[in-house]
Amino acid sequence: MSTLTELEIRALHEALDDEYRAWATYDQVIADFGPVQPFVNIQAAEARHIEALRALFTRYGLRVPDNPWRGKVTRYPGIQAACEAAVAAEIANAALYDRLIASTQRTDIRFVLRRLQEASQKRHLRAFRRCAQREASRLPPERNHP
Repeated sequence: MSTLTELEIRALHEALDDEYRAWATYDQVIADFGPVQPFVNIQAAEARHIEALRALFTRYGLRVPDNPWRGKVTRYPGIQAACEAAVAAEIANAALYDRLIASTQRTDIRFVLRRLQEASQKRHLRAFRRCAQREASRLPPERNHP
């Protein structure tokens, strides 16, 4: 096992923190609104992402921090607002992972980070966009008052 650079260690911590925040956010949405889709499925995916990152922490002898986000995330007034916020978070996630991937040449770390970025951009983003559109179509039409 070779030693990670400080930049690589920070990248792993940042990736794990981002996944922890996403998991906690979706957990809060589920607590507030029930087991709504796509939050239930994507929260399960975030748990798998967390485990992939924890495996890297273990491989490189790093202490795995606990999730600091439980009970500390934004609460939304409705599912549409939660879906719209999730869309924005998934878009920001792409730039985050571009930066984190560039921080290392280690094949195993780059592989995991790319997999997480791909899931975010190809599956999660699409699902949250569909959710936002679905919820918007359920809103009553605005009435024009004279």
